[in-house]
Amino acid sequence: MARTRLAPSPTGALHLGNARTFALTWLWARAHGHGLPLRMEDIDSPRKKSWAAEQALDDLRWIGIDWDGEPLVQSSRAAAHVSALEGLIDAGAVYPCACTRKDVAEAQSAPHEDGRRYPGTCRDRFAGPEEAYASAGRPVAWRFQAPPGDVTFRDGLRGDTAVDPSMSGGDFVVARWCPDQGHQVGYQLAVVVDDAFQGVDVVIRGDDLLDSAARQILLQRSLGLGSPEYVHVPLVVGEDGRRLAKRHGDTKISSLRDAGSPARTVQEWIASTSGFDVSAFDRPEACAFGWGMVPRERVVWPG
Repeated sequence: MARTRLAPSPTGALHLGNARTFALTWLWARAHGHGLPLRMEDIDSPRKKSWAAEQALDDLRWIGIDWDGEPLVQSSRAAAHVSALEGLIDAGAVYPCACTRKDVAEAQSAPHEDGRRYPGTCRDRFAGPEEAYASAGRPVAWRFQAPPGDVTFRDGLRGDTAVDPSMSGGDFVVARWCPDQGHQVGYQLAVVVDDAFQGVDVVIRGDDLLDSAARQILLQRSLGLGSPEYVHVPLVVGEDGRRLAKRHGDTKISSLRDAGSPARTVQEWIASTSGFDVSAFDRPEACAFGWGMVPRERVVWPG
């Protein structure tokens, strides 16, 4: 039996775009009898909202989405995350970096280049995070050194896919360090460690994370872990082509609930934009669901 996961993050309210991706994940699992745990990805402390985790669970239940067992809270896995980071440090796969975002942008070889690409400024610069901290006077990052060349994988919607992490973002951050808090592991490494722990072998998520698949495959290889299959679902975007946000109006699931909208209305919208009949929400096990049903284009929310 395959196993995927629901992975909401309590950094804000669940909106229609999130709900559609979670519904597709749920339907794929329930239609085929696969495992579906839920992990609350709560390690983004600066952006975490105290109310968001419970609201996300309530919103999912209201839509008709369930999961297997009790939710796993990602922050409870901090020791395992740090252990994996220490393995990368011992292997020489990561290095301390004192650069700010402004430093990274200014180091590009041409003004028009993508400011998110890290040019490797701090490679071989510091003996350890303490030295980097002393130089910068602020918390420093651990960056994974991305080797040049494509990482290839087969995506459930896109087919054969190739991404070169060394070009799409360069050496990427996996953790931060400061003397009073020690190591704080970030998203890229934490999800790799936790997916392996939960036995996840199919990752379904929005296509804004396509490049992250290649980064995570590099981490999996470095840690001696197997790589799951990936399915990157086209996002719901505004008419400006950007993913849903406050600028596109109120698309929060909690607002629809509070306004008295029927859950069926949301289910119908999800089904109509995803290639399946709304009756699948009633009997998902009877739905002959496959990724060939799902449109490849991003869904435009009219606002």
